[in-house]
Amino acid sequence: MKEIDAKDWQIIRELQQDGRLTNQELAARVNLSPSPCLRRVRLLEEAGVITGYSANVDPRACGLSITAFILVALQRPERDAVENFEKSIQRIDEILDCYLLTGEADYMLRVVVADLEEYERFVRKRLHAIPGISSMKTSLVYGTVKSSRVFPHSHG
Repeated sequence: MKEIDAKDWQIIRELQQDGRLTNQELAARVNLSPSPCLRRVRLLEEAGVITGYSANVDPRACGLSITAFILVALQRPERDAVENFEKSIQRIDEILDCYLLTGEADYMLRVVVADLEEYERFVRKRLHAIPGISSMKTSLVYGTVKSSRVFPHSHG
């Protein structure tokens, strides 16, 4: 794994804020000439620090007005049940994120759907179809206070 220095952190933060920067623009923002800047970006990509580039899209603007966080507990955290659950989750497009947790719940899912009727269909037909779930607790999002993909500045 590449050692991330302060200049790498500058590059990472700039790209997290705007992944469409040209190498020229990025180099100017981090006070490097274009060639060493590009070399650093390529090394960060090769080391798996930068894993890809994507657009941040407002789900509501795309007709996905319901965001839900679902805490899921499995009946038995045995290897087969865990593998089956995790493979099933990978195939469900409405689930954007799945986190493995400590504490009472085993997983937290972030789900987006168009409306409450679609959410009900999703739970009944997709989640309930996965064997081994003992409980699910849902919280619906009705507002976003902060949403960021930029890491804290204190790193580096």
